[in-house]
Amino acid sequence: MIDLLVENARIVDGTGAPWIRGAVGVVDGRIDRIATAPDHGLDADARIDADGSVVCPGFIDAHSHSDLELFADPSLAPKTRQGITTEIFGQDGFSMAPLYREEGIGPWQEYLSGLAGRLEREWSWNSLGEYLDAVDDAEIAPNVATLVGHGTARYDVLGMDDVQPTDDELEEMAALVREGLEDGAIGFSTGLVYTPQVYSETEEVSRLAAELAPYGRPFVAHIRSEGRWIWEALDEFVDIGAEHGIPLQISHFKVTGSEQQGKADRLLAQVEIARERGIDVTADQYPYTAGSSMLTSLLPPWVQSGDADALRETLSDPDQREEIRRDIEEWRIDGWENVGGKTGWDRIEVTNLTSEAFGEEGGRDIATIAIERDSTPIDVLCDVLLAEDFEASMIAHGLIEEDVRTIMQSERVMVGTDGLFGARPHPRVYGSFPRILAKYVRQENLLSLEKAVRSMTSLPARAMGLDSKGVLRPGLDADLVVFDPAVVDDRATFDDPEQYPLGIEHVVVDGTPIVRDGEDTGARPGGAIRA
Repeated sequence: MIDLLVENARIVDGTGAPWIRGAVGVVDGRIDRIATAPDHGLDADARIDADGSVVCPGFIDAHSHSDLELFADPSLAPKTRQGITTEIFGQDGFSMAPLYREEGIGPWQEYLSGLAGRLEREWSWNSLGEYLDAVDDAEIAPNVATLVGHGTARYDVLGMDDVQPTDDELEEMAALVREGLEDGAIGFSTGLVYTPQVYSETEEVSRLAAELAPYGRPFVAHIRSEGRWIWEALDEFVDIGAEHGIPLQISHFKVTGSEQQGKADRLLAQVEIARERGIDVTADQYPYTAGSSMLTSLLPPWVQSGDADALRETLSDPDQREEIRRDIEEWRIDGWENVGGKTGWDRIEVTNLTSEAFGEEGGRDIATIAIERDSTPIDVLCDVLLAEDFEASMIAHGLIEEDVRTIMQSERVMVGTDGLFGARPHPRVYGSFPRILAKYVRQENLLSLEKAVRSMTSLPARAMGLDSKGVLRPGLDADLVVFDPAVVDDRATFDDPEQYPLGIEHVVVDGTPIVRDGEDTGARPGGAIRA
Protein backbone atom coordinates (compact mmCIF):
# COMPACT_ATOMS: atom_id res chain seq x y z
CA MET A 1 0.00 0.00 0.00
CA ILE A 2 1.25 3.47 -0.94
CA ASP A 3 1.15 6.07 1.84
CA LEU A 4 0.84 9.05 -0.53
CA LEU A 5 0.35 9.05 -4.29
CA VAL A 6 0.85 12.14 -6.47
CA GLU A 7 -0.81 11.24 -9.75
CA ASN A 8 -1.80 12.76 -13.08
CA ALA A 9 1.41 14.81 -13.00
CA ARG A 10 4.15 16.01 -15.26
CA ILE A 11 7.20 14.53 -13.55
CA VAL A 12 10.32 16.73 -13.64
CA ASP A 13 12.85 14.55 -11.88
CA GLY A 14 15.49 17.20 -11.04
CA THR A 15 18.25 15.87 -13.30
CA GLY A 16 17.45 18.18 -16.20
CA ALA A 17 15.86 15.35 -18.22
CA PRO A 18 12.61 16.10 -20.11
CA TRP A 19 9.41 15.74 -18.11
CA ILE A 20 7.25 12.62 -18.38
CA ARG A 21 3.65 11.94 -17.38
CA GLY A 22 3.10 9.69 -14.43
CA ALA A 23 2.65 9.27 -10.69
CA VAL A 24 4.98 9.28 -7.69
CA GLY A 25 4.30 6.90 -4.82
CA VAL A 26 5.63 7.45 -1.30
CA VAL A 27 6.11 4.87 1.45
CA ASP A 28 7.62 5.60 4.89
CA GLY A 29 8.87 9.03 3.88
CA ARG A 30 10.73 7.85 0.79
CA ILE A 31 9.91 7.59 -2.87
CA ASP A 32 8.78 4.01 -3.43
CA ARG A 33 8.01 4.02 -7.14
CA ILE A 34 7.46 6.16 -10.18
CA ALA A 35 4.66 4.87 -12.40
CA THR A 36 4.30 5.98 -16.00
CA ALA A 37 1.45 3.69 -17.08
CA PRO A 38 -1.92 5.52 -17.21
CA ASP A 39 -3.61 2.58 -15.48
CA HIS A 40 -1.03 2.12 -12.73
CA GLY A 41 -3.51 0.41 -10.38
CA LEU A 42 -1.78 1.65 -7.25
CA ASP A 43 -3.73 1.80 -3.99
CA ALA A 44 -2.91 4.65 -1.64
CA ASP A 45 -3.96 5.90 1.78
CA ALA A 46 -3.80 9.50 0.53
CA ARG A 47 -3.76 10.99 -2.95
CA ILE A 48 -2.88 14.29 -4.57
CA ASP A 49 -4.36 14.78 -8.03
CA ALA A 50 -1.85 17.06 -9.75
CA ASP A 51 -4.32 17.61 -12.60
CA GLY A 52 -1.50 18.05 -15.10
CA SER A 53 0.69 20.22 -12.87
CA VAL A 54 4.40 19.56 -12.36
CA VAL A 55 5.72 17.39 -9.54
CA CYS A 56 9.43 17.74 -8.85
CA PRO A 57 11.88 17.34 -5.97
CA GLY A 58 11.52 19.79 -3.09
CA PHE A 59 13.49 22.98 -3.60
CA ILE A 60 16.76 23.44 -1.70
CA ASP A 61 17.60 26.94 -0.51
CA ALA A 62 21.36 26.88 -0.98
CA HIS A 63 21.88 30.12 0.97
CA SER A 64 19.54 30.70 3.92
CA HIS A 65 19.61 32.93 7.00
CA SER A 66 16.75 31.26 8.90
CA ASP A 67 19.14 29.99 11.61
CA LEU A 68 17.22 31.68 14.46
CA GLU A 69 13.94 32.47 12.70
CA LEU A 70 12.93 28.80 12.83
CA PHE A 71 12.57 29.05 16.62
CA ALA A 72 10.09 31.93 16.27
CA ASP A 73 8.26 30.42 13.27
CA PRO A 74 8.75 26.64 13.01
CA SER A 75 6.66 26.60 9.83
CA LEU A 76 9.14 28.91 8.06
CA ALA A 77 6.14 29.70 5.86
CA PRO A 78 7.82 32.37 3.68
CA LYS A 79 10.17 29.62 2.53
CA THR A 80 7.98 26.52 2.49
CA ARG A 81 5.16 28.28 0.68
CA GLN A 82 7.54 28.83 -2.25
CA GLY A 83 8.36 25.13 -2.37
CA ILE A 84 11.50 25.03 -0.22
CA THR A 85 11.85 21.76 1.68
CA THR A 86 15.53 22.02 2.71
CA GLU A 87 17.55 25.04 3.85
CA ILE A 88 21.31 25.50 4.27
CA PHE A 89 22.28 27.61 7.32
CA GLY A 90 25.59 28.89 8.70
CA GLN A 91 26.24 31.15 5.73
CA ASP A 92 28.81 33.96 5.37
CA GLY A 93 30.86 32.59 8.27
CA PHE A 94 28.02 33.01 10.76
CA SER A 95 26.95 29.68 12.24
CA MET A 96 25.08 29.61 15.53
CA ALA A 97 27.75 27.31 17.03
CA PRO A 98 30.26 26.27 18.25
CA LEU A 99 30.29 29.11 20.74
CA TYR A 100 31.96 28.70 24.12
CA ARG A 101 33.31 32.21 24.71
CA GLU A 102 32.51 33.34 28.25
CA GLU A 103 29.63 35.82 28.17
CA GLY A 104 29.95 35.73 24.39
CA ILE A 105 26.44 34.78 23.34
CA GLY A 106 24.82 38.15 24.11
CA PRO A 107 27.34 40.24 22.14
CA TRP A 108 27.27 37.71 19.27
CA GLN A 109 23.48 37.98 19.03
CA GLU A 110 23.69 41.76 19.19
CA TYR A 111 26.19 41.92 16.35
CA LEU A 112 24.28 39.44 14.17
CA SER A 113 20.84 40.91 14.85
CA GLY A 114 20.75 42.75 11.53
CA LEU A 115 21.38 39.47 9.72
CA ALA A 116 19.72 36.78 11.82
CA GLY A 117 17.44 38.67 14.20
CA ARG A 118 17.41 37.99 17.93
CA LEU A 119 16.48 34.78 19.69
CA GLU A 120 13.38 35.34 21.83
CA ARG A 121 14.09 32.29 24.00
CA GLU A 122 17.00 30.82 25.92
CA TRP A 123 20.16 30.18 23.91
CA SER A 124 20.44 26.59 25.10
CA TRP A 125 23.47 25.35 23.20
CA ASN A 126 27.23 25.79 22.86
CA SER A 127 28.28 23.07 20.44
CA LEU A 128 27.01 22.70 16.91
CA GLY A 129 25.62 19.30 17.83
CA GLU A 130 23.58 20.92 20.62
CA TYR A 131 22.29 23.53 18.16
CA LEU A 132 21.11 20.77 15.81
CA ASP A 133 19.43 19.07 18.78
CA ALA A 134 17.62 22.34 19.52
CA VAL A 135 16.48 22.48 15.90
CA ASP A 136 15.01 18.99 16.24
CA ASP A 137 13.27 19.98 19.47
CA ALA A 138 11.69 22.98 17.70
CA GLU A 139 9.61 20.62 15.51
CA ILE A 140 9.97 22.51 12.24
CA ALA A 141 8.35 22.04 8.84
CA PRO A 142 11.35 21.82 6.46
CA ASN A 143 14.65 20.01 6.88
CA VAL A 144 17.73 22.13 7.55
CA ALA A 145 21.48 21.66 7.49
CA THR A 146 24.23 24.00 8.60
CA LEU A 147 27.77 24.93 7.72
CA VAL A 148 30.27 25.72 10.47
CA GLY A 149 31.30 29.37 10.32
CA HIS A 150 34.73 31.00 10.16
CA GLY A 151 33.41 34.10 11.91
CA THR A 152 32.00 32.04 14.76
CA ALA A 153 35.28 30.22 15.34
CA ARG A 154 37.28 33.46 15.14
CA TYR A 155 34.94 35.25 17.52
CA ASP A 156 35.10 32.39 20.00
CA VAL A 157 38.90 32.60 20.14
CA LEU A 158 39.72 36.25 19.35
CA GLY A 159 36.51 38.21 19.83
CA MET A 160 35.76 41.01 17.38
CA ASP A 161 39.25 42.52 17.51
CA ASP A 162 41.39 43.40 14.49
CA VAL A 163 44.24 41.07 15.39
CA GLN A 164 46.04 38.14 13.82
CA PRO A 165 45.99 34.79 15.65
CA THR A 166 49.08 33.20 17.11
CA ASP A 167 49.87 29.69 15.92
CA ASP A 168 48.19 28.27 19.01
CA GLU A 169 45.10 30.44 18.53
CA LEU A 170 44.84 29.42 14.89
CA GLU A 171 44.97 25.77 15.90
CA GLU A 172 42.27 26.43 18.48
CA MET A 173 40.08 27.90 15.73
CA ALA A 174 40.80 24.91 13.50
CA ALA A 175 39.78 22.58 16.32
CA LEU A 176 36.42 24.36 16.56
CA VAL A 177 35.87 23.93 12.82
CA ARG A 178 36.81 20.27 13.09
CA GLU A 179 34.45 19.83 16.04
CA GLY A 180 31.63 21.37 14.01
CA LEU A 181 32.28 19.01 11.13
CA GLU A 182 32.31 16.04 13.49
CA ASP A 183 29.00 17.26 14.97
CA GLY A 184 27.35 17.18 11.56
CA ALA A 185 28.11 20.45 9.75
CA ILE A 186 27.89 19.83 6.01
CA GLY A 187 30.74 22.22 5.22
CA PHE A 188 32.64 25.36 6.26
CA SER A 189 31.74 28.95 5.40
CA THR A 190 33.36 32.35 5.52
CA GLY A 191 32.27 35.91 4.85
CA LEU A 192 35.40 37.90 4.20
CA VAL A 193 33.60 41.25 3.99
CA TYR A 194 32.16 40.89 7.50
CA THR A 195 33.62 41.40 10.95
CA PRO A 196 35.50 39.52 12.33
CA GLN A 197 36.52 37.52 9.21
CA VAL A 198 37.44 40.72 7.35
CA TYR A 199 40.58 40.93 9.50
CA SER A 200 41.76 37.47 8.40
CA GLU A 201 44.74 36.95 6.15
CA THR A 202 44.76 34.25 3.50
CA GLU A 203 46.92 31.94 5.62
CA GLU A 204 44.22 31.84 8.30
CA VAL A 205 41.40 31.16 5.85
CA SER A 206 43.40 28.42 4.17
CA ARG A 207 44.31 26.72 7.46
CA LEU A 208 40.66 26.53 8.52
CA ALA A 209 39.46 25.39 5.10
CA ALA A 210 42.03 22.60 5.22
CA GLU A 211 39.91 20.91 7.88
CA LEU A 212 37.43 20.02 5.12
CA ALA A 213 39.87 17.82 3.19
CA PRO A 214 39.30 14.54 5.09
CA TYR A 215 35.53 14.95 4.80
CA GLY A 216 35.17 16.07 1.17
CA ARG A 217 32.68 18.74 2.22
CA PRO A 218 32.39 22.17 0.57
CA PHE A 219 34.04 25.48 1.40
CA VAL A 220 31.31 28.12 0.97
CA ALA A 221 32.41 31.73 0.75
CA HIS A 222 31.28 35.28 0.45
CA ILE A 223 34.60 36.25 -1.10
CA ARG A 224 36.44 39.46 -0.15
CA SER A 225 35.00 41.50 -2.99
CA GLU A 226 32.24 41.33 -5.57
CA GLY A 227 33.19 44.69 -7.02
CA ARG A 228 36.46 46.59 -7.45
CA TRP A 229 38.71 43.73 -6.23
CA ILE A 230 36.61 40.77 -7.37
CA TRP A 231 39.29 39.15 -9.54
CA GLU A 232 41.86 39.08 -6.76
CA ALA A 233 39.19 37.81 -4.34
CA LEU A 234 38.18 35.03 -6.70
CA ASP A 235 41.80 33.99 -7.22
CA GLU A 236 42.36 33.78 -3.45
CA PHE A 237 39.34 31.52 -3.04
CA VAL A 238 40.14 29.24 -5.98
CA ASP A 239 43.76 28.87 -4.91
CA ILE A 240 42.65 27.66 -1.48
CA GLY A 241 40.45 25.06 -3.13
CA ALA A 242 43.30 23.93 -5.36
CA GLU A 243 45.74 23.69 -2.45
CA HIS A 244 43.51 21.43 -0.36
CA GLY A 245 41.53 19.61 -3.06
CA ILE A 246 38.16 20.66 -1.61
CA PRO A 247 34.87 21.58 -3.30
CA LEU A 248 34.12 25.31 -3.53
CA GLN A 249 30.81 27.14 -3.47
CA ILE A 250 30.66 30.89 -4.23
CA SER A 251 27.89 32.62 -2.32
CA HIS A 252 25.41 34.96 -4.07
CA PHE A 253 27.46 34.98 -7.27
CA LYS A 254 27.47 38.43 -8.89
CA VAL A 255 29.44 41.44 -10.08
CA THR A 256 28.70 44.79 -8.44
CA GLY A 257 29.67 48.40 -8.91
CA SER A 258 29.96 50.39 -12.13
CA GLU A 259 33.53 49.16 -12.79
CA GLN A 260 32.45 45.51 -13.02
CA GLN A 261 28.87 45.59 -14.25
CA GLY A 262 28.52 43.82 -17.57
CA LYS A 263 31.43 41.44 -16.87
CA ALA A 264 29.42 38.37 -15.84
CA ASP A 265 30.78 36.46 -18.85
CA ARG A 266 34.31 36.99 -17.59
CA LEU A 267 33.28 35.84 -14.12
CA LEU A 268 31.79 32.62 -15.47
CA ALA A 269 34.89 32.07 -17.60
CA GLN A 270 37.01 32.15 -14.44
CA VAL A 271 34.84 29.41 -12.97
CA GLU A 272 35.27 27.27 -16.08
CA ILE A 273 39.04 27.79 -16.01
CA ALA A 274 39.09 26.64 -12.39
CA ARG A 275 37.11 23.55 -13.26
CA GLU A 276 39.53 22.81 -16.07
CA ARG A 277 42.24 22.83 -13.39
CA GLY A 278 40.28 20.08 -11.60
CA ILE A 279 38.77 22.36 -8.95
CA ASP A 280 35.12 21.64 -8.16
CA VAL A 281 33.55 25.13 -8.21
CA THR A 282 29.83 25.91 -8.08
CA ALA A 283 27.86 29.00 -7.05
CA ASP A 284 24.47 30.17 -5.82
CA GLN A 285 22.48 33.19 -6.99
CA TYR A 286 19.33 35.09 -6.04
CA PRO A 287 17.24 36.30 -9.01
CA TYR A 288 17.18 40.05 -8.27
CA THR A 289 19.22 43.15 -9.07
CA ALA A 290 19.38 44.16 -5.40
CA GLY A 291 21.18 42.57 -2.49
CA SER A 292 20.48 42.69 1.23
CA SER A 293 22.58 42.56 4.36
CA MET A 294 22.96 43.96 7.85
CA LEU A 295 23.38 47.72 7.88
CA THR A 296 26.60 47.53 9.89
CA SER A 297 28.29 46.05 6.81
CA LEU A 298 28.44 49.58 5.37
CA LEU A 299 30.91 50.61 8.07
CA PRO A 300 34.69 50.49 7.52
CA PRO A 301 36.38 47.50 9.18
CA TRP A 302 38.22 49.57 11.79
CA VAL A 303 34.92 50.88 13.15
CA GLN A 304 33.71 47.39 14.06
CA SER A 305 36.78 46.17 15.90
CA GLY A 306 35.79 45.78 19.55
CA ASP A 307 32.55 45.30 21.44
CA ALA A 308 29.15 46.93 21.01
CA ASP A 309 29.85 49.67 23.54
CA ALA A 310 32.98 50.69 21.64
CA LEU A 311 30.97 50.77 18.42
CA ARG A 312 28.31 52.98 20.02
CA GLU A 313 31.00 55.36 21.21
CA THR A 314 32.57 55.56 17.76
CA LEU A 315 29.25 56.17 16.00
CA SER A 316 28.37 58.91 18.48
CA ASP A 317 31.61 60.86 17.94
CA PRO A 318 31.37 63.61 15.24
CA ASP A 319 35.10 63.37 14.50
CA GLN A 320 34.89 59.64 13.99
CA ARG A 321 31.86 60.09 11.75
CA GLU A 322 33.95 62.34 9.55
CA GLU A 323 36.61 59.62 9.27
CA ILE A 324 33.89 57.12 8.34
CA ARG A 325 32.59 59.49 5.67
CA ARG A 326 36.02 59.96 4.14
CA ASP A 327 36.74 56.22 4.13
CA ILE A 328 33.48 55.53 2.28
CA GLU A 329 33.25 58.48 -0.07
CA GLU A 330 36.99 58.80 -0.83
CA TRP A 331 37.79 55.05 -0.98
CA ARG A 332 40.72 55.39 1.42
CA ILE A 333 40.92 51.68 2.35
CA ASP A 334 42.40 49.44 -0.33
CA GLY A 335 40.81 46.00 -0.61
CA TRP A 336 37.74 46.85 1.50
CA GLU A 337 34.37 45.97 -0.07
CA ASN A 338 32.96 49.49 0.20
CA VAL A 339 29.26 48.87 -0.47
CA GLY A 340 28.21 52.46 0.25
CA GLY A 341 30.86 53.88 -2.03
CA LYS A 342 30.21 51.55 -4.97
CA THR A 343 26.40 51.59 -4.76
CA GLY A 344 25.54 55.18 -3.81
CA TRP A 345 23.36 56.42 -0.95
CA ASP A 346 20.37 56.94 -3.24
CA ARG A 347 20.35 53.21 -4.03
CA ILE A 348 20.63 51.87 -0.48
CA GLU A 349 17.35 51.41 1.39
CA VAL A 350 17.18 50.89 5.15
CA THR A 351 14.94 48.06 6.37
CA ASN A 352 13.96 46.20 9.53
CA LEU A 353 13.43 49.47 11.39
CA THR A 354 11.31 49.43 14.55
CA SER A 355 12.53 52.38 16.66
CA GLU A 356 10.43 55.43 17.41
CA ALA A 357 13.01 57.64 15.70
CA PHE A 358 13.19 55.75 12.39
CA GLY A 359 10.40 53.16 12.35
CA GLU A 360 8.52 55.02 9.60
CA GLU A 361 11.57 55.20 7.31
CA GLY A 362 11.70 51.51 6.42
CA GLY A 363 12.15 50.96 2.69
CA ARG A 364 13.43 54.48 1.99
CA ASP A 365 16.90 55.27 0.69
CA ILE A 366 19.55 56.90 2.83
CA ALA A 367 20.04 59.91 0.53
CA THR A 368 16.35 60.84 0.65
CA ILE A 369 16.15 60.42 4.41
CA ALA A 370 19.21 62.66 4.80
CA ILE A 371 17.70 65.41 2.63
CA GLU A 372 14.34 65.35 4.39
CA ARG A 373 15.97 65.42 7.82
CA ASP A 374 18.46 68.13 6.85
CA SER A 375 21.24 65.69 7.65
CA THR A 376 24.00 63.82 5.82
CA PRO A 377 24.04 60.19 4.66
CA ILE A 378 26.76 59.29 7.16
CA ASP A 379 24.81 60.85 10.02
CA VAL A 380 21.68 58.97 8.95
CA LEU A 381 23.64 55.70 8.79
CA CYS A 382 25.10 56.18 12.26
CA ASP A 383 21.87 57.48 13.80
CA VAL A 384 19.84 54.58 12.45
CA LEU A 385 22.30 52.01 13.78
CA LEU A 386 22.26 53.60 17.21
CA ALA A 387 18.48 54.01 17.33
CA GLU A 388 17.87 50.44 16.16
CA ASP A 389 20.53 48.99 18.48
CA PHE A 390 22.26 47.61 15.35
CA GLU A 391 19.25 45.43 14.40
CA ALA A 392 18.83 47.20 11.06
CA SER A 393 19.23 45.81 7.56
CA MET A 394 19.58 47.26 4.09
CA ILE A 395 18.69 46.62 0.48
CA ALA A 396 21.37 47.73 -2.00
CA HIS A 397 20.41 48.11 -5.66
CA GLY A 398 23.83 47.44 -7.14
CA LEU A 399 23.34 44.89 -9.95
CA ILE A 400 22.16 45.00 -13.54
CA GLU A 401 19.65 42.63 -15.11
CA GLU A 402 22.02 41.63 -17.93
CA ASP A 403 24.46 40.12 -15.42
CA VAL A 404 21.73 38.38 -13.44
CA ARG A 405 20.45 36.72 -16.63
CA THR A 406 23.92 35.70 -17.81
CA ILE A 407 24.87 34.06 -14.52
CA MET A 408 21.49 32.35 -14.18
CA GLN A 409 22.02 30.42 -17.42
CA SER A 410 25.20 28.73 -16.19
CA GLU A 411 24.86 25.03 -15.39
CA ARG A 412 27.16 25.64 -12.40
CA VAL A 413 24.75 28.04 -10.67
CA MET A 414 22.00 27.08 -8.23
CA VAL A 415 19.34 29.12 -6.43
CA GLY A 416 19.53 30.64 -2.95
CA THR A 417 17.27 33.21 -1.31
CA ASP A 418 19.90 34.86 0.94
CA GLY A 419 16.76 36.08 2.68
CA LEU A 420 16.83 38.15 5.88
CA PHE A 421 13.67 38.25 7.97
CA GLY A 422 12.39 41.27 9.86
CA ALA A 423 10.30 44.34 9.14
CA ARG A 424 9.92 44.99 5.39
CA PRO A 425 12.34 42.34 4.11
CA HIS A 426 13.78 41.93 0.64
CA PRO A 427 11.14 40.24 -1.58
CA ARG A 428 13.50 37.31 -2.13
CA VAL A 429 12.47 35.97 1.30
CA TYR A 430 9.04 35.18 -0.17
CA GLY A 431 9.59 34.99 -3.90
CA SER A 432 12.96 33.74 -5.16
CA PHE A 433 11.99 30.31 -6.49
CA PRO A 434 8.60 31.19 -8.01
CA ARG A 435 10.19 34.28 -9.56
CA ILE A 436 12.51 32.10 -11.61
CA LEU A 437 9.68 29.79 -12.68
CA ALA A 438 7.45 32.71 -13.65
CA LYS A 439 9.76 35.42 -15.00
CA TYR A 440 12.69 33.51 -16.43
CA VAL A 441 11.00 30.26 -17.50
CA ARG A 442 7.43 31.08 -18.54
CA GLN A 443 7.53 34.77 -19.42
CA GLU A 444 11.01 35.25 -20.88
CA ASN A 445 11.91 31.70 -21.95
CA LEU A 446 15.45 32.24 -20.67
CA LEU A 447 15.58 28.78 -19.05
CA SER A 448 13.79 25.55 -19.79
CA LEU A 449 11.56 24.27 -17.02
CA GLU A 450 13.80 21.25 -16.52
CA LYS A 451 16.99 23.32 -16.29
CA ALA A 452 15.42 25.70 -13.79
CA VAL A 453 14.24 22.82 -11.59
CA ARG A 454 17.72 21.23 -11.73
CA SER A 455 19.23 24.48 -10.39
CA MET A 456 16.81 24.30 -7.45
CA THR A 457 17.14 20.59 -6.64
CA SER A 458 19.81 18.15 -7.80
CA LEU A 459 22.56 20.75 -8.25
CA PRO A 460 22.43 22.11 -4.67
CA ALA A 461 21.94 18.57 -3.35
CA ARG A 462 25.13 17.47 -5.11
CA ALA A 463 27.12 20.53 -4.07
CA MET A 464 26.10 20.22 -0.42
CA GLY A 465 26.46 16.45 -0.16
CA LEU A 466 22.75 15.78 0.37
CA ASP A 467 22.80 12.42 -1.34
CA SER A 468 19.21 11.43 -0.52
CA LYS A 469 17.68 14.63 -1.90
CA GLY A 470 17.28 16.58 -5.12
CA VAL A 471 16.11 13.83 -7.50
CA LEU A 472 12.87 11.87 -7.90
CA ARG A 473 14.13 8.33 -7.69
CA PRO A 474 12.97 5.27 -5.70
CA GLY A 475 14.74 5.07 -2.36
CA LEU A 476 15.39 8.80 -2.01
CA ASP A 477 13.65 11.20 0.37
CA ALA A 478 10.06 12.05 -0.53
CA ASP A 479 10.48 15.84 -0.63
CA LEU A 480 8.10 17.03 -3.35
CA VAL A 481 6.68 20.20 -4.84
CA VAL A 482 3.58 20.35 -7.03
CA PHE A 483 3.16 23.59 -8.98
CA ASP A 484 1.23 24.81 -12.01
CA PRO A 485 3.79 26.22 -14.47
CA ALA A 486 1.09 28.28 -16.19
CA VAL A 487 0.06 29.97 -12.93
CA VAL A 488 3.12 30.06 -10.65
CA ASP A 489 4.12 33.63 -9.88
CA ASP A 490 5.98 35.62 -7.26
CA ARG A 491 3.85 38.40 -5.77
CA ALA A 492 6.47 39.79 -3.40
CA THR A 493 7.73 43.24 -4.42
CA PHE A 494 10.06 45.79 -2.87
CA ASP A 495 7.03 47.92 -1.96
CA ASP A 496 5.03 44.97 -0.62
CA PRO A 497 7.44 42.10 0.08
CA GLU A 498 5.49 39.89 2.48
CA GLN A 499 3.33 38.21 -0.16
CA TYR A 500 3.09 34.46 -0.71
CA PRO A 501 3.39 33.24 -4.31
CA LEU A 502 0.72 31.83 -6.56
CA GLY A 503 0.66 28.38 -8.11
CA ILE A 504 2.66 26.42 -5.50
CA GLU A 505 -0.11 23.96 -4.75
CA HIS A 506 1.43 21.21 -2.61
CA VAL A 507 4.70 20.84 -0.69
CA VAL A 508 5.73 17.53 0.87
CA VAL A 509 8.60 16.92 3.33
CA ASP A 510 9.65 13.34 4.07
CA GLY A 511 6.33 12.10 2.71
CA THR A 512 4.17 14.47 4.78
CA PRO A 513 2.29 17.38 3.14
CA ILE A 514 3.21 20.67 4.83
CA VAL A 515 1.38 22.75 2.21
CA ARG A 516 -1.81 21.42 0.62
CA ASP A 517 -3.95 23.31 -1.86
CA GLY A 518 -1.75 26.34 -1.25
CA GLU A 519 -2.28 26.43 2.52
CA ASP A 520 -0.10 25.46 5.49
CA THR A 521 -1.27 22.11 6.88
CA GLY A 522 0.29 22.59 10.31
CA ALA A 523 2.45 19.47 9.90
CA ARG A 524 6.03 19.74 11.12
CA PRO A 525 7.92 16.68 9.83
CA GLY A 526 11.29 18.38 9.32
CA GLY A 527 14.41 18.57 11.42
CA ALA A 528 18.18 18.79 11.38
CA ILE A 529 20.29 17.06 8.74
CA ARG A 530 23.64 15.88 10.05
CA ALA A 531 26.47 15.09 7.68
